[in-house]
Amino acid sequence: MPEIRLTVLDADHQKREMSCEPGQTLAQGLFLSGDWKTPVLCSGVGLCGRCRLRFLSPAPAPDSADEALFSVEELHDGWRLGCRHQVREGQEVFLPCHAAASAAPQELTPDAKAVRLAVDFGTSSVSWQALVGERSVAQGTDPNPQLGAGSDVMSRLAYAADPAHARQLQKRAVSYLQQVVAGLGAPVEEIAVAANPAMTLILLGKESAGLRAAPYRLSYRGGQVETLEALPPVYVLPQLAPFVGGDLSAGLLELLERNTRPQFPFLLSDMGTNGEFVLAVSPERFLVTSVPLGPALEGAGLSCGNAAGPGAVVHFEVQPAGLVAQCLGGGMPSRKAGMTGTGYISLLALLRQLGVLAEDGRFEQGNTPLAKRVSRSLGTQYGEPCLHLPGGLVLLARDVEEILKIKAAFHVALDTLCEAAGIRLTDLAAVYLAGALGENVSCLALEQLGFLPEGSGRLVQSVGNTSLAGAARVLYDKTAREKVESFSKKTQEIVLAGDRDFSTRFMARMRFSQSEAV
Repeated sequence: MPEIRLTVLDADHQKREMSCEPGQTLAQGLFLSGDWKTPVLCSGVGLCGRCRLRFLSPAPAPDSADEALFSVEELHDGWRLGCRHQVREGQEVFLPCHAAASAAPQELTPDAKAVRLAVDFGTSSVSWQALVGERSVAQGTDPNPQLGAGSDVMSRLAYAADPAHARQLQKRAVSYLQQVVAGLGAPVEEIAVAANPAMTLILLGKESAGLRAAPYRLSYRGGQVETLEALPPVYVLPQLAPFVGGDLSAGLLELLERNTRPQFPFLLSDMGTNGEFVLAVSPERFLVTSVPLGPALEGAGLSCGNAAGPGAVVHFEVQPAGLVAQCLGGGMPSRKAGMTGTGYISLLALLRQLGVLAEDGRFEQGNTPLAKRVSRSLGTQYGEPCLHLPGGLVLLARDVEEILKIKAAFHVALDTLCEAAGIRLTDLAAVYLAGALGENVSCLALEQLGFLPEGSGRLVQSVGNTSLAGAARVLYDKTAREKVESFSKKTQEIVLAGDRDFSTRFMARMRFSQSEAV
């Protein structure tokens, strides 16, 4: 089918002609082009509002998501959500974001004549590290260039079901790696990529049908070197189960090979758009499982959610005057900068402590003077209960429900793994948190929201990006590949998707406590 042409005016007042594929939404077509900075998207459900644009040509009729986020005046002026309207021939739109800058060249040390590149290719972001031996000489983190196709694993897989779309996603991923390699200014001998199975298959241009519907199956096991266009050899870390991939095998390798090696049994949890878990019962026995979480912990899909960046709220405190937000880099909170997933966790834990949020997620008045002061900001927005926050931010009832779903899924996965291993949570020597949940999250907040039993916070350790560290290790440690490739033989998958009781157990844990609903 012929491509659809449209004209775009950006925030820098630059006008350009571009082509999109039939069937794409404007958000998909624009943000997969790579010409503009990619916002955090909500997979097209019209919640985050970060794909807003203004029609300069006649605008389509607004839908309910447009009407919820724009004023009557804005709708009249042609403002719409790009994720809710398809591309049409001859459209002209204003996109209020800046053109994407090319990857900045890295200044390497003089002895960096040849480097190796470790990559953690996550669903929402990509982190990389250039190495000379064991030494890092450059590093960076960027949004995943495929975000325009949706912010979670399943929406990305659904988009890739069309072969043309799958090729487009692969091109965006490979192009990103090519830019990083070119920007280093030194020969790159080899790349190691740690990624979940969906991102791995899309990067390699392999069929992903086995991950799109139950019963899920893993068609590619990794643990081998692949060839990608205009790139050095790419070593793909092993995949452990249909939704437990090279990011977890890399993380497990890193934990087991560190100088301070963990005691058994321990849990490694990577909580991003998909929750991936490894319960290491012993050096020879690993139980793994996964649960879909959506992108809320990474700031997407929430009414004021945003990825971590300057000005984004990451923490809340309560003072005599009420709630006070702390922002990355200082400054005052704003609707534009938004809140990170960690900021939401902090806020909900504080509201639970004040009694302004009930176990079942409903807003309450509270029964202390401070709680009553905070609850004065309760109201309604978009026809649902909400709490108005500093800087024009707002906490909607739907936001609370999204975090509550994550808590319930985390609880079910943890309990199921412990049951399968024949141990109790209190038998664990440690709970290692990687991914979005592990960055800057308070252990006390996790206890207050029921992710973990009271007093178990002492078990929790934030371990940073173990996926990237493990990918780096297979580049400089000659024995690491053999070790990580041995994990598959020691791994047993615990399938939650096929568990008939999963829904019942999930709903019972939809409470901000360790107790189940009666």
